[in-house]
Amino acid sequence: MNISQLIVGLIMVIGGFILILMSFLLKENNVKFLIIYAIPLIIIGLFILLNKKEDKIEQINYGGGK
Repeated sequence: MNISQLIVGLIMVIGGFILILMSFLLKENNVKFLIIYAIPLIIIGLFILLNKKEDKIEQINYGGGK
């Protein structure tokens, strides 16, 4: 796992959980839209953290396409 992949994934997941926590702690009625932003943020952050294909390097084929 790359360090950049780890940092970005953790920031997104932690940020999503903070947004969900803020939506429940604030007493206003119009802060529920924070959940709409938090859930996709957590899903994308988890996808970045769990993506293993990014670490693989494909070999270049110089055979002429055969």
